[in-house]
Amino acid sequence: MPKALIIDDSAVERTIISKVMTTLGYTILEANDGEEGEAKARATKPDIILLDVVMPKKDGFQVCRNLKKDATTGSIPIIMITSKNQESDKFWGMKQGADVYLIKPFSEEDLISAVKKATKT
Repeated sequence: MPKALIIDDSAVERTIISKVMTTLGYTILEANDGEEGEAKARATKPDIILLDVVMPKKDGFQVCRNLKKDATTGSIPIIMITSKNQESDKFWGMKQGADVYLIKPFSEEDLISAVKKATKT
């Protein structure tokens, strides 16, 4: 089974994302801040990462940049899921290496579409 790592400081958001990812056949791993998420990504090498931006310790932009620069995690698709909805935020997120930038609130269909785009399935 493929693994999805959800990095978000909101338990509610993690639950919403988990439900969709489970229906897509993913085993779920979770982290509730950027630092923990980055460490879990390196340790578990998930098949996809769903990453919030505004979090304690390290924000999603930093985590994305660090993981994409690392040879062991650089090829893992990353979907940024955030309430930061300005064009400049999206531009910055994509510049850090995000494969897809999804704005909260999102529908189940939006997330499924983002996963398909990120994983090219």
